[in-house]
Amino acid sequence: MEITRIRALRGPNLWSRHTALQALVHCDEDECSFSRLPGFEARIRARFPLIGAMRSIGYEGEISVAHAIQFATLNLQAQAGCPVSFSRTAPTTEVGTYQVVVEYTEEAVGRRAFELAKSLCDAARHDQPFDLDAAIKELRDLDEDERLGPSTGSIVNAAVARDIPYRRLTSGSLVQFGWGSKQRRIQAAEIDSTSAIAESIAQDKELTKQLLNAAGVPVPVGRVVDNVEDGWKAALEIGLPVVTKPFDGNQGKGVTVNITSRDHFDIVFAVAQEFSQYVMIEKFISGNDYRMLVVGDKLVAAAQRDPPHVLGDGVHTVLQLIDIVNSDPRRGEGHATSLTKIRIDNITHSRLAVQGYTIDSLLPKGARAVLRNNANLSTGGTATDVTDDVHPEVAARAIAAAQMVGIDIAGVDLVCENVGRPLEKQSGGIVEVNAAPGLRMHLDPSYGKGRDVGKVVIDTMFAPDDNGRIPVVAVAGTNGKTTTVRLIAHLIDQTGKRLGMTTTDGVYVHGERIDTGDCSGPKSAKNVLMHPEVDAAVFETARGGVLREGLGFDRCDVAVVTNIGEGDHLGLNYITTVEELAVVKRVIVQNVGDTGTAVLNAIDPNVVKMASACPGHIIFFASDPHLSWIVAHRAQGKRVIFRDGPVLVAAEGHAEERIELAGIPLTRNGAIGFQVENTMASIAAAWALGIDWNTIRIGLASFVSDIGTAPGRFNLFDYRGATLIADYGHNPDAIQALVNAIEALPASQRWIVISGAGDRRDDDIRRQAEILGGAFDGAILYQDACQRGRADGEVLALLQQGLVNASRTKQIEEIRGEFLAIDTALTKLQAGDLCLILVDQVEEALAHITQRVTEAKP
Repeated sequence: MEITRIRALRGPNLWSRHTALQALVHCDEDECSFSRLPGFEARIRARFPLIGAMRSIGYEGEISVAHAIQFATLNLQAQAGCPVSFSRTAPTTEVGTYQVVVEYTEEAVGRRAFELAKSLCDAARHDQPFDLDAAIKELRDLDEDERLGPSTGSIVNAAVARDIPYRRLTSGSLVQFGWGSKQRRIQAAEIDSTSAIAESIAQDKELTKQLLNAAGVPVPVGRVVDNVEDGWKAALEIGLPVVTKPFDGNQGKGVTVNITSRDHFDIVFAVAQEFSQYVMIEKFISGNDYRMLVVGDKLVAAAQRDPPHVLGDGVHTVLQLIDIVNSDPRRGEGHATSLTKIRIDNITHSRLAVQGYTIDSLLPKGARAVLRNNANLSTGGTATDVTDDVHPEVAARAIAAAQMVGIDIAGVDLVCENVGRPLEKQSGGIVEVNAAPGLRMHLDPSYGKGRDVGKVVIDTMFAPDDNGRIPVVAVAGTNGKTTTVRLIAHLIDQTGKRLGMTTTDGVYVHGERIDTGDCSGPKSAKNVLMHPEVDAAVFETARGGVLREGLGFDRCDVAVVTNIGEGDHLGLNYITTVEELAVVKRVIVQNVGDTGTAVLNAIDPNVVKMASACPGHIIFFASDPHLSWIVAHRAQGKRVIFRDGPVLVAAEGHAEERIELAGIPLTRNGAIGFQVENTMASIAAAWALGIDWNTIRIGLASFVSDIGTAPGRFNLFDYRGATLIADYGHNPDAIQALVNAIEALPASQRWIVISGAGDRRDDDIRRQAEILGGAFDGAILYQDACQRGRADGEVLALLQQGLVNASRTKQIEEIRGEFLAIDTALTKLQAGDLCLILVDQVEEALAHITQRVTEAKP
């Protein structure tokens, strides 16, 4: 058994809406059925009892080792605490080869789970040991390292609850919420509206105190020093006890309070200097340690923090009591859990010494040994929610402190006896203002009520009626995608929105191409949605990207499927039939929003079937107004678009909007049938987006399909009185549509310049030549620059085979090189002739044709 490829499907995909890993698993003959592996199932269950049934609901075939890989990968993650539930195994057209798909929440964890699942199966196959506990612990530790911490995670969860899309931008805590011009970003619990200046002020403890003092907020006296002698001098000037803290620290690192002796001071000063050369020496304020969480202009949570400590039982030593406390499952390393394990270091020993204890002291029953003086959760402290107890004047002081520093989300630390009384009446004070505060203590306090502070953060960033989304249109199909995408984008552009668009020839933002090449995959879509100047997006969505990675968005407002034809990469990625291809193209329809719309070609049965998978509304389009699906849909009061002679009709029940084809240059007065279909699909998408009809008419009239707006899509040129048409048609359905369009154009002689894509099936290459052979008088065959795995001359031979029984084409020449083939065809043309050039290198070929046309002008 071998796993040869693992793909990460990071968006909605062919299998599910979940993020998932898709692996190719190759099994030998015996591994294709448990019945040929005596004892294998018992051995694998003995090693992993919770592997599950190893049979998906509804699956009735043989259970293979690939199925064992599936369920082991899924359930190893589940046992490690990952919330995963989806998995599937599907046999391919290759005997013994399976596609295994398993949901993941963290990609690195899913990949490692696949590796461990294979090790488990190998161990069971060869009756070797497998350390299940170690495997699960490894996955659990990896998951804690990879997943968002509780602070960032709470904000993300709040966004998801409000249907706000998000994207993790780094492996850390930098997250984007929303798309395009509506996006916002956070870094942990810091939002993008907080300035670098405010964050810098918060890190400067002395400056923070000066500003707070100027605002009338009570703060402890103190000063900054850079050496231990000056520090002790400052401590004596201020008056013991004192506090030491790194000048620009955070999370309580290096902070020690209630220092009363020189020995203790020297130890903790050295600790503080591990984090900063400069150390703040402050007057210690007696009382309880409180953290106030301020978001915007509101106090949203408050917690009393207690330093890490142990209570004696008269039986155990301090060290043993620490171990008992750390065994609490809520305690972990770092910030992944609600509490952090207590660590033992020099500060611990020093603090115990002040109380007359050592780490090995047997603590009397009821005695309390404080292990650190600072009460941060990150150093092992605990928290008790006191939000409802905070006096309004204390809340006002905390808010004033946050606003004085300029932080949108602030953790304001204060010390006082009781937050239920004003600070001035109890000698309390604010000791620190923190940017990017930890939210753990408020989300899941050790004691008291948890507060949904993540929701407060999201509600501060997004208005109640704002989900951070921009209009998104996805277009799929065999032919017409690029032209349809460009026309839809043009119609949206008429509304004044800044448009982002992806096509097979690049990425465009507000009319400017920012990337080149085939950009019809999810990566390009994600890049557009990250762009801050995009108000709406239209994505050409090719099958390749869907199969490789899934969609680049979680859902769309409009999904357009133009058609499903033969020859569109059939045979690749185990997609062998048009019906299977339709399932891939259907993914965008399945991921239309509940209030969105799928625009479907009613003439294509495979496209019509997609309607049942759409969560939203349906608009059918077709040239034939009498088509059963058009008639029935309209009879139900639903939207349809069809052709009625020289006009296009958009109907909803009895209401109609009629648009003259004469006013749509793309269709050449309705003569080019496939452009009429592209136009209907585009009108339907604009209608679904709520664009008014006058704007739609203006857009249709002003859209021109030329090498600037739609390169390689039925681009027309005049060459010495002959008509040249350059197109990127590359499958039998596209070729037939071109032939139908060209037959409506007058010509004395018709010539075709053609090659074939090497990654298509032999029958498809022959078929496109056969279609052309019945429509053109002469053919120039050329070999593509890239043969895509074909031997030299192999594609030309297949084209020749397709022309053997040509009813019309009698003049045939073979040329090596695309540009030479074009030039050869041009020498044969007379005024009144027509030549269709099926280009391979689109930009280069169009530039070459343009140059020849320019040279031919008098």
